[in-house]
Formats: sequence, C-alpha cells, structure tokens
Amino acid sequence: MELSNFVEDTYGTPETLANWLNLAVEMLFYVEEDTFSRVELQEVATAIKKIAVILRNIGQSK
Repeated sequence: MELSNFVEDTYGTPETLANWLNLAVEMLFYVEEDTFSRVELQEVATAIKKIAVILRNIGQSK
C-alpha cells in the first residue's frame, strides 16, 4: 500500500493525518494524566505505527 493510498483510505485527506501527527508531537511534550483522551492517544499511536510500516515496506522494495 502506498502512503497516498493509506492517507486517503484511513484519514481522507493529508490535512487530517497532519493534524493527528501534530497532536502526537504536542502529546510528547504534555502527556500528563487527563491532558488527552485515551482515544486521542490511541489514534495518534495507530497513525504513527501504520506510517512506520508503510515506510519500512517502501525501503524494502528498493
């Protein structure tokens, strides 16, 4: 699966994914109890994991 297909199929637009990734960066600085919901943390973790898999697959196909 290409990154563009992943983005479209999973998040609809690159902007939506970018928003989740920006939230991920914020979470790294401010993770404290009750700062972010469990669902927000799970969505961000899922996005990062999926992108990592896609990037690894791209690297292996070269």
